[in-house]
Amino acid sequence: MLWKYRGVRIRPRMRNNVIMTGTIIFVPVFLLSMFFFWADHLFHLDVMKTVKHFEWNIPLLIKSVLCSILAGVAVVTLAYFLFNGAYKKLYHRQKIARMIFSNKFYEKESVQVKKLFSNETAAKERITYFPRMYYQVKDNHIYIRIAMDMSRFQNRFLDLGKDLENGLFCDLVDKEMEEGFVCFKLLYDVKKNRISIDDAVAKDGVLPLMKHVSWEFDKLPHMLISGGTGGGKTYFMLTVIKASVDLGADVKILDPKNADLADLEEILPKRVYSKKSGILMCLRKSVDGMMERMDEMKKMPNYKTGVNYAYLGLKPVFIFFDEYVAFMDLLDMKERNEALSYMKQLVMMGRQAGYFLVLGAQRPDAKYLADGIRDQFNFRVALGKMSDTGYGMMFGDVDKTFMVKDVKGRGYAYVGTGSILEFYSPIVPKGYDFMSSIKESLVGVEGAQATAVASGSVSDQTASGERRSEASE
Repeated sequence: MLWKYRGVRIRPRMRNNVIMTGTIIFVPVFLLSMFFFWADHLFHLDVMKTVKHFEWNIPLLIKSVLCSILAGVAVVTLAYFLFNGAYKKLYHRQKIARMIFSNKFYEKESVQVKKLFSNETAAKERITYFPRMYYQVKDNHIYIRIAMDMSRFQNRFLDLGKDLENGLFCDLVDKEMEEGFVCFKLLYDVKKNRISIDDAVAKDGVLPLMKHVSWEFDKLPHMLISGGTGGGKTYFMLTVIKASVDLGADVKILDPKNADLADLEEILPKRVYSKKSGILMCLRKSVDGMMERMDEMKKMPNYKTGVNYAYLGLKPVFIFFDEYVAFMDLLDMKERNEALSYMKQLVMMGRQAGYFLVLGAQRPDAKYLADGIRDQFNFRVALGKMSDTGYGMMFGDVDKTFMVKDVKGRGYAYVGTGSILEFYSPIVPKGYDFMSSIKESLVGVEGAQATAVASGSVSDQTASGERRSEASE
């Protein structure tokens, strides 16, 4: 390709973008308003008489200036609200231009220029090098491209991701090398990508949680959720549970505190465990079931190396384990080692067999996620306010500035891309009844399965009858 559009190039003049644009809007409105007040005087102006007997109309002058200023400010304010998207782009380009100047990513030299109306000369600085930097907004992402032109600033350009992320209040999604450019891809206005709980519907191994964020559990198995009281952790887990039930998955609930998730026992009997012995038994049976399934998969006629449970028509198994760390603290050493052994087997081997763990904890203590267990949770969500230590336990040592916003269900997520993204869990309407909703989903799934079995039986009977007819003939 001979030419590729890379966006709007950042120019030195853009460091005053907002003031220049505001002035361009304000001045014509101000002059037009002044003309409106003085039009009658101008149309009846006698130049010779005015020069000899000039008098200032002070009240009109004050009134016209004040009203014209107010009109100009009003139009600028109106333009700000009507064209807020365009304003933000101007403001972003201004920030980038000022970043270039404040970091001295340019070169200049002093030249002699003639003074106006004089033969004398004066020294003036002229920019001889200004980086080729481009700004583009596309599909709710901001792309910042910087030319790799072998200048002395090149290595510093490669490390601008965090500065751009914090300065533009965006999430750095990706950094990639294009031909002659480094491209920073940032997610813009994240909150607008929030979805409703009704849109969080799992299909083909993918559960959408925002417009740009999905849990691809077939590829990135196991989810780790953390968050303090009031952060939205329980609602988020219930949202994922509802989506799993809608999918027809086998769902198991482990709630050692016998709290919100334990209430699901009414509609999911024999699938909810809150006592220590029951939880350990469920973990042991889950491991045994996973092993049996893996043996059965290899005996299936359509099995081949590398295929997973979905290819063979098996349903997934989701194990939701809330307050995992609190449960581990209750165990003695022998029980703890037993539980850790089960957990490790599930996270290491569960993907192919379709066994997925969803762990919830207020703070994911590293000692209970050791031996590489945490790294097997390829989707991690931290909701609400957390300490730096808590973020470190969740995401490891990452170059990320975590900010707190007073929005329930808001936090950060790792989705397997290598970047930590700002995250908003699906919106749950006020007064939403999870129990009724999950119960309806369960009834619908069971009804669909019964219909499928019945139709399958009819088909089998028809085929059997045809075979008997053919045999008699």
